[in-house]
Amino acid sequence: MKKVTELGGIFFKCDNPQDMNEWYAKNLGLATSEYGTTFEWLQTDHPGKIGSTTWCTFPKDTQYFNPSTKPFMINYRVEDLTLLVEELKKENVTIIDEIADSAYGKFVHILDPEGNVIELWEPKENSDEE
Repeated sequence: MKKVTELGGIFFKCDNPQDMNEWYAKNLGLATSEYGTTFEWLQTDHPGKIGSTTWCTFPKDTQYFNPSTKPFMINYRVEDLTLLVEELKKENVTIIDEIADSAYGKFVHILDPEGNVIELWEPKENSDEE
């Protein structure tokens, strides 16, 4: 079973997300909105399918990265989130929450050994296959 398949997103805290988005748009050409920006690419294993990686700023007081105190969070795309969570539980990995199902797919948050929150994401198109 594949575990992580691609990088799904990079999220970081900042003093003023709107100013940061504007700076990145002006100086680096990112097409930002209040939700950051999304980079699209073709999937290696399925060249006809588009994948995406999200870049997004968050206010420095966001609770979304809790319980981590780090100013960033990385999102990894996975193929079968339910199966992966079961494997991680067997390895005593800290699972922060339950798998959530949304319009974008399934999400869950875990902690690495240094307390960094990792968001695992099974995109909707993966869960609708077969």
